[in-house]
Amino acid sequence: MAISSAELPRKKSLPRSRRFFRLIGSLFDPRAWAHVAKIVNYYNYSHVVPLRSVTFDGERNVSPDAVFQNGERIRIGENARIGSRCHFWAGPAHGRIVIGKHALFGPEVLITAASYRYNDGSPVTEQAMDEADVIVGDDVWVATRAVLLPGTVLGDGTIVGAGAMVRGEFPAMSILAGSPARIVGERRTSGLKN
Repeated sequence: MAISSAELPRKKSLPRSRRFFRLIGSLFDPRAWAHVAKIVNYYNYSHVVPLRSVTFDGERNVSPDAVFQNGERIRIGENARIGSRCHFWAGPAHGRIVIGKHALFGPEVLITAASYRYNDGSPVTEQAMDEADVIVGDDVWVATRAVLLPGTVLGDGTIVGAGAMVRGEFPAMSILAGSPARIVGERRTSGLKN
């Protein structure tokens, strides 16, 4: 038996007066203001404070919603561009993130220089971390939602495809894709600008 479109459920819109009273109610709801305080706190400890300790070789070109951890071990090269909701997590002890000049990071890229060990007991959050530097060369493009894991080294001119999971060392001008990432091509250009 077929159902006609008239019988299918539809989303109901609230009348304008109900939406207005919902707005007024939210302005006086202490839970909403407590949530605003939590968001400001998160923004402060994940962006504002660590960004002060990141070393920039040139002008800052960082999206206002990018997240940094252990900024004192992060160096960002001249004219590098950090996209929206990127996460740069240097290691808690020594794992560094070093970004070359003219690098471009799409939205939601994650770079981490540390990861939890998982065979040392439980809970995993109380285990030691393995750390290794992440080095990104000059003129590298890392596309949306790519993940660079500890120990990754990307040669100059490398392109990392969207959603790639990268670990290891890759030569200059490589084009990487997949999870785990592998070389799928080679970039051809007349040369890098200085």
